[in-house]
Amino acid sequence: MAIEKHTINEQQKTAIFGETANLQYFLKTQLEADTVGGVETRTKNIPARSVRRYVGDPNPYNIGAVSGARYVYDPGRRGGSATPGKEMILDDGTERRSFTYVGSFVDVHAFILGDAKMDLTLYSEGDSYPMKATGGEAAQTVKTR
Repeated sequence: MAIEKHTINEQQKTAIFGETANLQYFLKTQLEADTVGGVETRTKNIPARSVRRYVGDPNPYNIGAVSGARYVYDPGRRGGSATPGKEMILDDGTERRSFTYVGSFVDVHAFILGDAKMDLTLYSEGDSYPMKATGGEAAQTVKTR
């Protein structure tokens, strides 16, 4: 299993990073990782350019143009080994799982509130948000700083 990106609001670029199975445990509907069906091989043209060996190099050399250079495009890719964003924890009293999110916390809160499979608590930035598995019918408030 791997930590993957799960976009929940495309316009706001809000996403949850975590293992898909761990996230699905808390949700009613299946939320697929961005990499499912999204990884593809693309090509691009790289123009000719001049390269210096070091700052102030008086004799730069030239690299010729490359047409049709191939690369892999992965919409769920994250750079390095660190998971981006802020931490959040979902806890139903039995299972406690840690995730991170990028984007608006209000969007994350609304998404989890509307799709919670069971009563749970969402923890983020030192605050806790109890959520009922009513599908978002109960009025909940989100604290903003």
